[in-house]
Amino acid sequence: MVDQRFFQKSNEVALKQIIKHCKISLPKGANKNLLFSDISSLDKAKSNHISFLDNTLYIEKFKKSKAGACFLRKQFLNITPKNMIPLVTENPYHAFAITAHIFYSSKNISQGIHTKSHIEGNAQYDKSVQIDPGAVISSDVEIDTNCKIGANTVILSGVKIGKNTLIGSNCSIGYSILGSNIKIHNGVKIGQDGFGFAENIKGYLKMPQLGRVIIEDNVEIGANTTIDRGTNPDTIIGRGSKLDNLVQIGHNVVIGKNCIIVSQTGISGSTVFGNNVIVGGQVGIAGHLKIGNNVKIAAKSGVMKNIENNGIVGGIPAIPIKNWHRQTIILKNLLKK
Repeated sequence: MVDQRFFQKSNEVALKQIIKHCKISLPKGANKNLLFSDISSLDKAKSNHISFLDNTLYIEKFKKSKAGACFLRKQFLNITPKNMIPLVTENPYHAFAITAHIFYSSKNISQGIHTKSHIEGNAQYDKSVQIDPGAVISSDVEIDTNCKIGANTVILSGVKIGKNTLIGSNCSIGYSILGSNIKIHNGVKIGQDGFGFAENIKGYLKMPQLGRVIIEDNVEIGANTTIDRGTNPDTIIGRGSKLDNLVQIGHNVVIGKNCIIVSQTGISGSTVFGNNVIVGGQVGIAGHLKIGNNVKIAAKSGVMKNIENNGIVGGIPAIPIKNWHRQTIILKNLLKK
């Protein structure tokens, strides 16, 4: 059950509203006006709750579930409990996510500027924004409608922030242009110097980092992730991409559209991603590489070469996934001898 001390829930929702948002049909005889009060997991659901089945590991819990309705695939209709309304969809988890948004709004904007925040006189912000205590909004910052700036977050001079953008507490953002509908979690650092030095016999000379960070619409950035600004070209995070906690993005990196990057991944400078790339946890990617569209990189891989479109790789160094599995089997068999 969701703890409503922390998450504000809507009133009861009619089944017809849910199926409209999820774009699915009801089975014959189902009451479209039936009211539901919450979402829940299969094992904890009650008759006025909606749940989902998206993994065969949970079939036994599904058979015993008391949920009043459940999102599921067509092949599970024959094992659906008698008192459960089956909501057939090709993507149960996505439908459940839509329903969760209906019950629990992800935004919680309380318009107003806290008296203990600090805003420079020539900063521009819409009256609909929320700025929390300890936040610092520097000169020439522009903040569009329905944005939230969390406690103790610092927005440096010249930053632009688009509509409906939520920025958590203890963040620092500089040298950046942010689009709309972005969510930045606590502790994120964006726009600091990239790690660039020119070497000679006397040591290392810092290379001026004169680029920006461009974050396009509908991006989400996890807690304590860091994104360095470019050296001269910009660092870019493409539209719809999602970065987990503790991700490091080096200077001049370009992340394409709708990419997923899991926690503790580090991407070295000037590497360019295509669209729809998925990167597992704790992956290290060398600099100046090209990662094609639709590439998948297994967790803990070390990527040292370019990857063509649609490639699936794993291992250190990363190689095609089938070859990596073969290597693993060969090594396992050698240890048995």
